[in-house]
Amino acid sequence: NVVVLNFIQSERLVIFMHIRGPKEFPYGYTAIATMDNKEQHSLMDFGILRMKEGDVFSEEQHLERAYLLVNGKAKLSFDGKEVVVERENCFDYEPWVLHVANDVKVTITALGESEWCVHRTDNEKTFPSKLYTPEECASENRGAGTMREASTRIVRTVFDYSNAPYSNLVLGEVIGFPGKWSSYPPHNHPQPEIYYYKFNPENGYGFAELDETVYKTHNNSTVFIVNEETHPQTTAPGYAMWYLWVIRHLDGNPYITPYFIPEHRWVTDPANEKKMWPPMKGE
Repeated sequence: NVVVLNFIQSERLVIFMHIRGPKEFPYGYTAIATMDNKEQHSLMDFGILRMKEGDVFSEEQHLERAYLLVNGKAKLSFDGKEVVVERENCFDYEPWVLHVANDVKVTITALGESEWCVHRTDNEKTFPSKLYTPEECASENRGAGTMREASTRIVRTVFDYSNAPYSNLVLGEVIGFPGKWSSYPPHNHPQPEIYYYKFNPENGYGFAELDETVYKTHNNSTVFIVNEETHPQTTAPGYAMWYLWVIRHLDGNPYITPYFIPEHRWVTDPANEKKMWPPMKGE
């Protein structure tokens, strides 16, 4: 079953079959998913870390981990290095992401308000720590020139199997433009995936399709895609939608490309736009 999570001013899970994100997470780390949860079956730890100026978060776990800065300013300490990172917002600026292997101690010192997405999973491979800069983030206008621009969106891929084959994770972001679709045409994959949303303005909303069921998404909503569901997204007119996406490779079956449902694949060919209603001028 699809499990959709909503959190309220505490660290305990509240499970709903619909989704509505909280207006604001409390300061500190709020767990949203855990690797051993049989209902979520995401095979990942996932949570939100909110910090105010002066807060310090430190951990050293026998897990692969990735820390993505959603917004704010902080100092990262790892492997004897100290780096100050800053991101004004997640819509207009690419992310900073720290990616580390087992047993690497990471300390985050807040230099103002900040929010982080924290990802963890098991991985016995060793690899050097990597701080991905905004300039290193692969960003593309996916869907441009097709579907009469109805599904043009910004896709930012931080790391995947092509540049981090040692990782058990794939991590990126999508920016959905007002009134447009993303993660389209409908596609699926056997590897579990998590979406976490922000809207601009924050009172915006969108819809997440999971096979034949549709959920309304809000600021700070989280969706689990764990049963090979198709998962297109759409954004309400007037609002921009950002969502983090993180995929967990399966043992012996890493995520490379999704499977696009053949029935709807035709819409990606610009030559087929003349088949779409209404007829194009000059046709």
